[in-house]
Amino acid sequence: MRRLAPRPLSLALHALTAKLEPASDLAAVQAAWEGVVGPAIAAHAAPVGARSGVLEVVCDEAVWAAELELMGPDLVDRLEQAMGRRAITSLRCRTGLEKGPRIS
Repeated sequence: MRRLAPRPLSLALHALTAKLEPASDLAAVQAAWEGVVGPAIAAHAAPVGARSGVLEVVCDEAVWAAELELMGPDLVDRLEQAMGRRAITSLRCRTGLEKGPRIS
């Protein structure tokens, strides 16, 4: 009997975590967020809600909220490419950290 070489643990973990991910639009956006916006924006803004195609983003400063509002159509297109579907149609940005993760 011939024995197959051991498979890397990362392959098994990737398959498991893919099955455990919530199947919501928000979860898909959160998974793709940093790759879409880049680390500089991700350090100051986080997606916290999605309803009827509108993505709610919390920013740590008003200037980031204003900038993301201006970038909205481009970010929506990039999210669509990253997710492989058009789940988000617009962004609504606000300041405040009460709902979002702690951003330093």
